Formats: sequence, structure tokens, C-alpha cells
Amino acid sequence: MDRTERFYKIDQMLNDRKLVPINDFLYELSVSRATFKRDLEYLRDRLNAPIEWNRVAGGYRFGTVESHAPKYGLPGLWFNASEIHALLTMQHLLANIQPGLLGPHIQPLQSRLSLLLESGDHTATEVQSRIKILHATARQVAPQYFEIISHALLARKRLQITHYSRSNDAETEREVSPQRLVYYRDNWYLDAWCHLRSGLRSFSIDTIRHGSMLDTPAKAVSANMLDKILGSGYGIFSGKAKQTALLRFTPERARWVAAESWHPEQRSKFEKDGYYVLEIPYSDDRELIMDILKYGPDVTVIGPDSLRKRVKEALTKALKHY
Repeated sequence: MDRTERFYKIDQMLNDRKLVPINDFLYELSVSRATFKRDLEYLRDRLNAPIEWNRVAGGYRFGTVESHAPKYGLPGLWFNASEIHALLTMQHLLANIQPGLLGPHIQPLQSRLSLLLESGDHTATEVQSRIKILHATARQVAPQYFEIISHALLARKRLQITHYSRSNDAETEREVSPQRLVYYRDNWYLDAWCHLRSGLRSFSIDTIRHGSMLDTPAKAVSANMLDKILGSGYGIFSGKAKQTALLRFTPERARWVAAESWHPEQRSKFEKDGYYVLEIPYSDDRELIMDILKYGPDVTVIGPDSLRKRVKEALTKALKHY
């Protein structure tokens, strides 16, 4: 029986019997007196268990909990993949947060997360050293612009931004109505109505070189419209899906790709010879092409012809470097 199981057994015995002699604990837990004392100390000091010794009755019991006392709660037996990812990601975000309004509240949150991460005979430090969440290709965001953008988003006000385009290495001044913030592949994006282009656009937050909130109310766009225009195509360069990519992966690579989700509306099938065919709706092909290229000789673009041509051109240019 590991430590977490003992915690639950101690909790169950106290709830069922109301008063439990120490010898009963030692017998049912199969532990020494010293181990039981350490478990008891941990439950009291770290998990806020209101366990007290009743000298007259000769046993342990749950005492009365004051209204202002910290809440008592047992740790989970262990975490599933999404839970451990969420907890460690929260720790990563709190550790890297910049000074601001959350400052006074961060330490209690970090302490609580450490308690949650402790399981069985494993300390939070050991869990953190043995399990890592790696955030690759994250781009730095100027905190002052992020705060202005998020404030305007929630206040439903327009923004005046200076937007830098990496594709043509130029800046443009734009007035936009922010609709929502999106966190995608470790980077932040702003979905907004662009009044310069008279349409919905997604802006990478790190490409906003300047931002100021205006007094003008933001143009309202329904969630259904946002999903229809920006959520139906492929990746962050999505738009209303106009075409469907047909990709064919080799049997060797199929063993990986078949387990991946590229798009919520993707369709796929295995062919008799082990090849894997994937259909993906898309509007803008830039990010799709990048994902195709990383599979090199293990993928063939079956269609459409325009996408085949773009991928071929990219491979031809790459070959010139070798």
C-alpha cells in the first residue's frame, strides 16, 4: 500500500468509526508507528486534515473545522495524460508570469499546485523533474500590447494597431474590432474584424508592433460567423474552406499520422497496401504546406493540382540549397 492509498484508508477509517485507536491504524495499514506518525503529520500540515487525538477516549478523530480554516482535501491517486499536462502547464505559466496584478496571488496558487502534484510516495519536485512539458516555437509577446488587446477585447472597443507582415516585411496601420484571443501551437492570435480590409482576419500577437484602444465601440461578429469564416479551414491561416487536400502517406509514416488530428473535419482511410489517405479542408495553404513538407518523401499530394504545384515548387527551391 503506497502513501496515497494509506491517506485514503486513514480518511475512510475516521469517517466510518468516528474514533480510531492507533493500534487499529497500525494493523490495517501494515505500517510502523513512525510511518503512521509521518502520514498523520503530512495529512495535518500539508492537506489541512483536522485530525486530533482524544486522550480520554484513547483514539484519533476528525475535529471541528473552523469556518476560516483551510479546506481539507486528499490528493488524487494519479493523473491521466490531460490532467498532468494541465497541472504542469499551469506551473510553467505561473513560473514565467511577469509582475502584475496577479503577483500577490501567485505563490498560494503555486503551493496548491505542488500539493496536487504530490502522489503516492512521489514528491512534487520528483514529478516535475521526471515529467516535462516542452513548449517549442513559442514567440515572445510584448506584455503591454497583450494587456491593451485583451482589455479592448473585453471592453468591446476598437483597436488601432501597427501590424507587421512577415511575408512582405512591411507595416500597416489598421483599425480592428477584436473578437477573441486564440492560443494555438504555443502562440497567441487575435481574431478581429479588420476595418481596412472589411473582413475577418487573424493577427499573430507578436506581429503587433503598437496598439491603442479607441473609444469607438467594436463591431460585433457572432460566434457562429467566427467559426464559419475562421474555424473551418486548416490551421491558424484558416478561412471558409474552399478546397480539400488529398494526402497519401507511406505505410511506414502512416503508423504515426493515423494517430494525429490535423483538422476536426478531416476524413481518412487505409488502403489495402498499407498507405494512409488523409482529406483536409483548407482555405489558405501556407501552414498546410509547412506540415506537408516536414514529412518529406513519406507523403504525396494527390490533389488538388494547385497544392501539388505549390509543394513541388517548395521542394525544388529547397533542393537548390544542396
